[in-house]
Amino acid sequence: MSRRVRAPRSSRWVEGNDFELLENGEEFFPRVFGAIEAAQREVWLETFILFDDKVGRALHAALLGAAQRGVAVHVLVDGFGSPDLPENYIGRLVEAGVVFRTFDPGASIFGQRLNVLRRMHRKIVVVDGALGFIGGINYSADHLADFGPEAKQDYAVQVRGPIVAQMHRFVQDAAQAAHRQAAPHPPDAPCLPPVGAAGAMFVTRDNHRHRNDIERHYRIALRSARRRVVIANAYFFPGYRFIREMRRAARRGVDVRLILQGQPDMPIVKTAASMLYEHLVRGGVRVFEYCDRPLHGKVALVDDEWSTVGSSNLDPLSLALNLEANVVIRDRTFNNHLHRRLSALMEQSCRSIALPPKGRWAGLRLLRSYLVFHLMRWFPTWAGWLPRHEPTIALAKAAVQDEQADPANPRETERPRAAA
Repeated sequence: MSRRVRAPRSSRWVEGNDFELLENGEEFFPRVFGAIEAAQREVWLETFILFDDKVGRALHAALLGAAQRGVAVHVLVDGFGSPDLPENYIGRLVEAGVVFRTFDPGASIFGQRLNVLRRMHRKIVVVDGALGFIGGINYSADHLADFGPEAKQDYAVQVRGPIVAQMHRFVQDAAQAAHRQAAPHPPDAPCLPPVGAAGAMFVTRDNHRHRNDIERHYRIALRSARRRVVIANAYFFPGYRFIREMRRAARRGVDVRLILQGQPDMPIVKTAASMLYEHLVRGGVRVFEYCDRPLHGKVALVDDEWSTVGSSNLDPLSLALNLEANVVIRDRTFNNHLHRRLSALMEQSCRSIALPPKGRWAGLRLLRSYLVFHLMRWFPTWAGWLPRHEPTIALAKAAVQDEQADPANPRETERPRAAA
């Protein structure tokens, strides 16, 4: 990358916004695809996962149609999360004018990809600089209920108002960092008029200046909690300070609830989180496991106003390595709506975790919990020792069509290495 992305300020509230919660692909995909189809000037889309399935093909059709009618379309996918897109999938977009980039592409070795650290894990859409989407939902069919038992439970928000200008500038800067000529933008983001009553902050995590911004806002909210905390997170294994703030809140009488995976998409996820259960429950935190299907959400609320929705899990990858983006919301209406949805989840589809009975293994369990708890206290330090190659962003280029090529076959692109 030619320069580091300048992340937006994440310490000031921006007033006058409107947020709408979108639950699962059934609510999210039609809203995003409709916005792209109605775009008049530009579309910016970042995602960790983009698959060539029915959802990915629907997105492809929307992006292709927008580009063909003259809309400037920019797409950024992660090379690890979206490794196997067909050449024709990317090629048709590029030929239509889509600027298609891959974050940290890498070739497979014996079918395995080694560039597993420091992923571009954000999920952001900005349309015409005025309408935004952010959350945890990827573009794959497993975010739809008809996928079956492995369909994911997840959340995103539709965003309108002045905070969208920050999201817009951020995705432009992220593209410009690698290819200045491909992503021009005006020197100042346009001012957007107030459209609602919600205050908001657009908060990012990177491996430069903003390494702990998302976690810091979580911990500030936990310290300020007076009545209730609900955290629903797919991959939960935070560090020492985060867990300490949860236990402290519970001890001063706050109703602290944690919703985790009961039917995990990866067994190690549940194993890791369960090692913290006894420590959390003994500290007064109520732990619930969502059992209907894999939980993929990354949402939380505190008291009656504070909420957050985004891409960041509460695990070592998201908190110390990945590139993430959340929106923090200050609005009673949104908070209450999210609380109703999460309460229904706990009442209808979760089991509550109780303390195991005391017995011969109780001391061993406590020792294990203690060791894991304090091991995570030092994770941010030793994570810095992991490989720190500077990720690149590869720009897909249209292939040169052979004059003798069969006109019935669509032209293909020079595929980013991530899709090799």
